[in-house]
Amino acid sequence: MLIAANKIDLPQAEGNIKRLRDAGLKVVPCSAEAELVLRRAAEKKLIEYTPGDSAFEIVSDTVTAEQRRALTLIKDRILSRWGTTGVQDAINAAYFDLLNMIAVYPVENAERYTDHSGRVLPDVYLTPEGTTAREFAYLIHSDLGEGFIYALDARTKMRLGEEHLLKDRDVIRIVSVKGRR
Repeated sequence: MLIAANKIDLPQAEGNIKRLRDAGLKVVPCSAEAELVLRRAAEKKLIEYTPGDSAFEIVSDTVTAEQRRALTLIKDRILSRWGTTGVQDAINAAYFDLLNMIAVYPVENAERYTDHSGRVLPDVYLTPEGTTAREFAYLIHSDLGEGFIYALDARTKMRLGEEHLLKDRDVIRIVSVKGRR
């Protein structure tokens, strides 16, 4: 179980989180409201912010005094104190820690880490821990799984057999008799 402890901007938040953690619970301090404000400001190109980051940068001259005050509050009460809004941390903890998922990057060009269009690491597949190279090939396309010869670890250039267990953040090229036409 994971507790996303929202409202970390309130004075009693720190004590509540400590009590929950002392009880042995997995707790991620969060401020959904702060995350929403930051995402909306980033969408409007007022700030540069990536979800999960510990900071943002005001990049527009059109930020009003009221908006600047709100952003300063988020910086002082949330980011400076907690290091993050916690929302992305809660999602990551739920998905990767509780559900035991890993991220695997498929590529066609193992030298440049690109797909057939030359885009660098354009895709990521979130797969269960314990996924084999052949199972991963099937996730990409049934033809790749059916014609699987081997996988190639793009970092080490080592060939991987069909039963090889993939690891988090592997960059993999699938070699198949039924490859891309």
